[in-house]
Order: sequence, then structure tokens, then C-alpha cells
Amino acid sequence: MNLVPVILSGGAGTRLWPLSRELLPKQLLALTGERTMIQETAARLVGFPGTTGPVVVCNEAHRFLVAEQLREMALPPAAILLEPVGRNTAPAIALAAHAVLAAGSDALLLVLPADHVLQDLGAFQAAIRLALPAAEDGKLVAFGIVARTPETGYGYLKRAGGAGGKGPAPYPIEQFVEKPTLERAREFVASGEYFWNAGMFLFRARRFLEELEKFAPDIAAVCARAGAGATSDRDFTRYDEATFAACRSDSVDYAVMEKTRDAVMVPLDAGWSDVGSWAALHEVLPADEQGNVTRGDVLIEDSTGCYVHADSRLVAALGLEDVVIVETPDAVLVAPKAKVQDVKKLVARIKAAGRAEHIAPKLSKGKSP
Repeated sequence: MNLVPVILSGGAGTRLWPLSRELLPKQLLALTGERTMIQETAARLVGFPGTTGPVVVCNEAHRFLVAEQLREMALPPAAILLEPVGRNTAPAIALAAHAVLAAGSDALLLVLPADHVLQDLGAFQAAIRLALPAAEDGKLVAFGIVARTPETGYGYLKRAGGAGGKGPAPYPIEQFVEKPTLERAREFVASGEYFWNAGMFLFRARRFLEELEKFAPDIAAVCARAGAGATSDRDFTRYDEATFAACRSDSVDYAVMEKTRDAVMVPLDAGWSDVGSWAALHEVLPADEQGNVTRGDVLIEDSTGCYVHADSRLVAALGLEDVVIVETPDAVLVAPKAKVQDVKKLVARIKAAGRAEHIAPKLSKGKSP
């Protein structure tokens, strides 16, 4: 068996502004521990039988940070593929599949977003073992997160066969469901038939490309041309911008997984979070007795359920409930936790105003790069 982790590192993480910026997005930040999120992702399969170094798909601006962070982990990547422009997950995975085939192996691809949290490594690896035979047999496996709360920010997978399923996993997928209303999400959780769609997949490289050719032939054709014209230097694989820019943007769900008859699902209960907001980050970090999470030089008094992050100065909070405060040298965010999904609206306003605070953090006085 040859298992290649494909780490998708193209996201901008705008909901975690002002820490996450275009040139330093959340996957390259140490948000939950000493290691950055991409380092944590790369480390999840260390020691797993048959696993090679990861193939990372990222953009040109992040290439040196990605290479350096993996080098720090002593986890040399099999390849770092540089997308000239972002075109969503279906083209990104297609580039990875072509790169793996060009290296001489129709390997199994384990597709992992670079910016997710998994707290139970044993459960994660057990789910992979459960999925391997189906993927080796030509199935396209999705990992469905066991849904215990009615979340409206995620898509869902409906397992065929009812709440009890039919036999052991993997299960056929009956339906991919878009982000639901709160009422529908409650129904989903109560039924036991629906799982969060985490964007993690396992399939053979050639098998994925076959299904992409069947259901999204225009994407398949562009990615094949881009792959054929790829050039490599020491650390990086590059693609002709004009060729790849002609590709339409589409997710792997829309392009392939929702259409193929060979999609199956393996449940995953491993403390997963996409860390898609400050509230989500608050949930995965240890809190004090009042439910507060603090980072940096923080004084907090008579407050509950808050997340307070200080980068460059003392931040003091008094008499607050369920509030997020994030201080950096050039920007400060203050918001109720219930509204943090809308941080991206602030970032959009910063862009529209021609400002630069969304691009890269400014260094505080006295600090050098």
C-alpha cells in the first residue's frame, strides 16, 4: 500500500482576522499549541504504515513558509504544488493526483485540509484503516464527522440505511446536504443519519481523475494540461498561470462526490473542528473555571466565556460575557462570540477601503522580521 497525504493549504482564514492575514493565514499559525496547524496536519500520519511524505497544494505567496514549517518538523514533503490562482478543491486535488501519477504511483490519496483540528489521533487513524479496503477497491471515501450539536455552518452527509446503518462502515452516501437552517440541523442530529462534511477524503489518484473526467470534463482537461506542463525546481512544482487560470472554480463535492455512484462514508469521532471562527477556537482550547481562554499578557476580571488574545501589550477585560478580544500591533477586534462569523464582513470593508491590514500584520516597534 502507498498512502499519500494531500494537504490543501489554500485558505485565507478571514474569520480569524486580525491574526490570520492573506500572507499569513491560519494554517500557518500556531493557534492551538506549539505547532502550526499545517504542522499538526502533516504529523497526523507519522508512523502510519505505507505513508509517504505529504503533497501540499498552496499558493505562491505561502511557498517559503510552508516549506520551512515542514522542514522544522523533519517531514520533507513529496511535493509542494503552487497554484497560480485559487480554483477551489476539485482542481487542487486534480493537480495532486496528476503529480502523484507522474511520480510513478497510482497511490491512495488522503485529502486533508491544512487548517482543521483533530484531538483524537487514534480515532483518526482507526477511521483511515476502516476506509482503506473500500478505497483500494475503487470507492471514493468521505469522512463524516459524528454530529452532536446542530451546526448551521457545515454541510452534511446523509448515510444510507437509516440511523442504524446496514452492516459495518463504510456506508453508501444517500445525500450531500448544504448548510441547513437551525431547525433542520436539529432534525439532522436527532435522526442519527447525518454527519458533518469535513472535506476529508480517501481515494486512488487515477480513480478520482476518472470520475472528474466523467462529471467535470472541462476541469479534468485543464488540470491535465496544467499537469503535463508542470515544471519543478528543488522544493516547488509550478504551473502555467494562463493554462490553470482557464479552469473554473469548483469544490470536490460539487464536481465529483455528489455525482459519483461510488461515494461511501466512514464516520469519524475524533474531536474535529474546522476552527472556522474565534468561537470555534475558543471551544477547542482549555478554559479557566469561568470559561475564559486567554493568550498573551491578559488580565481578566468578573468575566465569563470570553476569548482574549494579546500580542503586543497588556489587554485588560472587566465585566464581560461571551466576548472575543484579539489585539495585534496594527489592529484590535472586539466582538460578541455570537457575531464572530461576520468578521469576514469587516475584512471585506478593509479591502474595499484600500487599506492593507488584511494582507499582512505590521510589526510592532522594536521588532525586526
